[in-house]
Amino acid sequence: MIPSVDLADFLSNDPAKKNAFVEALGKAYEDIGFVAVKGHFLSEQTSDSLYKACKDFFSLEDAIKLNYEIPGLAGQRGYTSFGKEHAKGRNEGDLKEFWHFGQEVVGEDPIKKEYPQNIMVSELPEFGQLGLQAYKDLEETGRYMLRAIALYLGLDELYFDAAIYHGNSILRPIHYPPITSEPKSAVRAAEHEDINLITLLMGASAEGLQVLNKQGEWINITALPEQLVVNVGDMLQRLTNNVLKSTTHRVINPPKEKWHTSRFSIPFFLHPRSEMRLDCLPNCVSSENPLQYQPISAGEYLEERLKEIGLK
Repeated sequence: MIPSVDLADFLSNDPAKKNAFVEALGKAYEDIGFVAVKGHFLSEQTSDSLYKACKDFFSLEDAIKLNYEIPGLAGQRGYTSFGKEHAKGRNEGDLKEFWHFGQEVVGEDPIKKEYPQNIMVSELPEFGQLGLQAYKDLEETGRYMLRAIALYLGLDELYFDAAIYHGNSILRPIHYPPITSEPKSAVRAAEHEDINLITLLMGASAEGLQVLNKQGEWINITALPEQLVVNVGDMLQRLTNNVLKSTTHRVINPPKEKWHTSRFSIPFFLHPRSEMRLDCLPNCVSSENPLQYQPISAGEYLEERLKEIGLK
């Protein structure tokens, strides 16, 4: 089991509960990089309805889905068809198709020109409505998770707030279709680390997610009902000079008797604005932990990584 925390403790007016949450979260992120969170802002009703809408979308005919795969967007919005994305260092495409919802910018923020428009599915209007609602709820949850992380790192509690306001976050409903023939070496998602600050995962529809622990063993991760699984991404690992761990994880293929089943998963990748600096925090650099990374902005780093995984 991965450590479990209750966001209600952090949101309470009780300093002891808040501090205990911060310590438990920080320790989990230093040790394994993953934690289960209850007391978050995503309602069970939104979660269940969005999963149903995902199943409805991915069961549409390929010809309809392909209308929503927009050339030139590097998969930033709308549909990405089967096998397009691969893990860094791999050539074989993962056994999945997915959709991307992105940031809806309110007001006159100039960052609006950096983001493509969200795409709505005319055959399933509720898919878009639910996707954008879940996006807001998970973004709000992520804001408080990052406030706790900031306190753990000895930073101002609101350190991340401005950086993630209208950030380049992505909600990604994924469908891993039934496996119809012996996969050569492809798996549903090869071992990888996430690019972003943190990832918030709504409970997946089937087992298969595994995390690599410090002993080099693969551990099965199952999200319990009403919990999100929240892990550290490479941007946060980089910012903290490896103090917080971006954990390697994968989605393995099911046993042969379950090949006929689909798997659905909906991660929210919380990204900052492109101008955020990921230069290592001075208080995370020491003689025991010397500087590991060169200065870079979040936008430059994202660009680099999208090329490595085949989306750009």
